Amino acid sequence: NIPLTDKLFLFFLTELKSSVFDDCRKEEEWKIILLDDYTTKLLSLCCRMTDLLAEGITVVENVYKNREPVPHMKAIYLITPTKKSVDGLIDDFITKSSSRYKAAYVYFTDFCPDNLFNKIKSSCAKSIRRCKEINISFFPYESQVFTLNVPDAFYHCYSPTLEKTKDKDAVMQVMAEQIVTLCATLDENPGVRYKSGPSDQASKLAQLVEKNLENYYKTDEKSQIKTKTHSQLIIIDRGFDPVSTVLHELTFQAMAYDLLPIENDTYKQGSAGKEQEAILEEDDELWVKMRHKHIADVIEEIPKLLKEVSAKKKATEGKLSISALAQLMKKMPHYRKEISRQVVHLNLAEDCMSKFKSNVERLCKIEQDLALGTDAEGQKVKDSMRVLLPVLLSKSYENYDKIRAILLYIFSTNGTTQENLDKLIQNVQIESDSDMIRNWKYLGVPIITTSGAQQYKHPRRDRSSEDTFQLSRWTPVIKDIMEDAIENKLDSKEWPYSSQCPPTWNGSGAVSARQKPKASYQEEQRSRARLIIFVIGGVTYSEMRCAYEVSQAYKSCEVVIGSTHILTPKRLLDDVKSLSKPRDMVCVKDE
Repeated sequence: NIPLTDKLFLFFLTELKSSVFDDCRKEEEWKIILLDDYTTKLLSLCCRMTDLLAEGITVVENVYKNREPVPHMKAIYLITPTKKSVDGLIDDFITKSSSRYKAAYVYFTDFCPDNLFNKIKSSCAKSIRRCKEINISFFPYESQVFTLNVPDAFYHCYSPTLEKTKDKDAVMQVMAEQIVTLCATLDENPGVRYKSGPSDQASKLAQLVEKNLENYYKTDEKSQIKTKTHSQLIIIDRGFDPVSTVLHELTFQAMAYDLLPIENDTYKQGSAGKEQEAILEEDDELWVKMRHKHIADVIEEIPKLLKEVSAKKKATEGKLSISALAQLMKKMPHYRKEISRQVVHLNLAEDCMSKFKSNVERLCKIEQDLALGTDAEGQKVKDSMRVLLPVLLSKSYENYDKIRAILLYIFSTNGTTQENLDKLIQNVQIESDSDMIRNWKYLGVPIITTSGAQQYKHPRRDRSSEDTFQLSRWTPVIKDIMEDAIENKLDSKEWPYSSQCPPTWNGSGAVSARQKPKASYQEEQRSRARLIIFVIGGVTYSEMRCAYEVSQAYKSCEVVIGSTHILTPKRLLDDVKSLSKPRDMVCVKDE
């Protein structure tokens, strides 16, 4: 199977060429291209500067930043339909005499809301030669991870203020269309399943996706109806596993994004004024190799790699022949880049360890005991409140950490009494942030115990024989779901299909040796089944890791995981807190 990033590379380049570059080439003039943060990242995945030069693009600029005017050149704006990006466009053409460019060719990556479109019309319509919406509606974050890049969908889907409104239905429809674009890019027409439960979000979205898949494959370019492929798409509500969203994770990527101020995948190192930036991306082989490893292994491995590269460099320098010197000169940039990346990751790992040693280590033991209901020796936790108390009484933990621990206590006991919750909030003095706890009820997670109410919990697989670190004993529920789906063990009542004719599923590749002739490695890769998991309301870095681990363990099936956006514990708690606020007090699609 071709990685998701490579698939999108081809899809995006074709879409960009036919919708934007070919469209503008008729003018036969050199142009400037303006991008926002989202389209910069998307374009960097798919194009190099040489590709852009071949299409007549000479300069790439950021639409948010101040720029020198080039009034004799035309500008292409490839931007997301957000207020911030539209304001950047309008600022370039405030008056005809002060226009930065000769004319604008505007291409939105998605549907542009009427209020933003009208704003453009009233401000700079005369300067715009073309204005189009092109369907680039999902983002390949990693080789097996995608997002729809709609973090505000969390509010739209779970806020009680938008219950039974057209807004919510419209967001669901857009999400369904985006998921279908992903399936089409992967050339899949999967059987669609969902997790049934008290909330009907997953069921609604699954039905919309199925309907949109039918419509898409009825009207494809060959005008043929594509039959269902041997793949599955499983849609899950965010409330299915609240524990994994608030637990401190000790694998490198999840830990770094939780504990360090990483913005737009950019890690800043060094003191103020001498800061260096490093982007944590798929092109960085060392990052890809290290990101899913436990921090203890990372801290041990990176210094070894640094020594190896230094030793190689010294060995080459030791040979004083002319040819050896010539080889060294050629390899110097490579060594420099390799060492520079290793130093970045070593600094990143040391920053994580510094936070871990100061506070997180003690928290992790308590969190693991609460999450699993057993201690490191396998003894059952008899009194969860006694386990929780040291965190609440300590002055060294910030409120976010205390709230995370309280939530784990509540999740472990399947809810608590109103009186107990009020006491906890009052004693810890978190009244202003209490909605970070109370609002989980909107995700279908029991916070207050009610008689007879039981949240469905997915039966956990026995992992007692697996080799794990004591402070990393918890396994995200989604890993069990992936493995159960591949082995065809999901209960059809709990996980119904919305497809009328679901495909035959054989994710585990369990075929007898007699039936299955020996295939080459390439044939095996092509014949791999694909399991696509979509989580409504955000996916965690630990859940992303599971997609790779399960794909590695089950060679017959590739797991691709995606969501509306990627979340960190702090960001999720802020989003949960916002659910009870009126819409006009929440920043929705305004960035």
